[in-house]
Amino acid sequence: MEFQDKLIALRKQNGMSQEDLGNAIGVSRQTVSKWEMGQTTPEMNKLIELSKLFDISVDELLGLKSENVKTNTAQSSSNIRSGIHYEYKSKREIKGLPLVHVNVGVGVYKAKGIIAIGNIATGVIAIGVIAKGIIAIGTLAIGIFALGAFALGLAAVAGVALGGIAVGGVAIGYLAIGGVAIGVYALGGYAMAMNIGVGGYASGKIAVGDQVKGIYTFSVKQQGNVWDRNDILTCISSNLPETPRWIVKFFKMVF
Repeated sequence: MEFQDKLIALRKQNGMSQEDLGNAIGVSRQTVSKWEMGQTTPEMNKLIELSKLFDISVDELLGLKSENVKTNTAQSSSNIRSGIHYEYKSKREIKGLPLVHVNVGVGVYKAKGIIAIGNIATGVIAIGVIAKGIIAIGTLAIGIFALGAFALGLAAVAGVALGGIAVGGVAIGYLAIGGVAIGVYALGGYAMAMNIGVGGYASGKIAVGDQVKGIYTFSVKQQGNVWDRNDILTCISSNLPETPRWIVKFFKMVF
């Protein structure tokens, strides 16, 4: 395989655009394009940077050793299978991004597309070990809607969740729901809230639970203290009138 074909294969294998590759080694996209069309060849210092970036020798990069990359560059979509690595990139693109990009295997493989599936995935819908997107699913998920072992998002569901609405074993957010919940509003086994906390142990300006700590408390276990859901709702409206209606409705269902 000649240098330009090898370069195209390695770039696509790593989920990089010509611009991404240029930024990584300090040259323009146009320079990378000329390399890939065989119009020019990189200087030795750039060859060394490329070999380090792709973790191969300069000889392999120049095609002087046996090849270990299998690729098909004849089509605008790529379908690469090499050992325990698989890559697929759809022909259809939206604003320069493939509709679907799959890039998985043992190693660091990046996928970037509208729908991206890879070891590291970035897309509108992203699925991967590390996933970043509007909808992100992964071991580490970052997105507007994030689901994973560790999740960060406007709405996050995870073992450890951080978000506007966070649900998890440990949840930190504006509204936090979990075994350990910390937030402006919190519901959980151990709930610590700035405003309203509900749980086995609850703390907040208004606290409801088995063990409670706050300015206004409603203890389930306290003897001789008769109260019902309406008492709690009245307390919220009187003392925390700024509470959003959807939060009030949520806790109304919980009570």
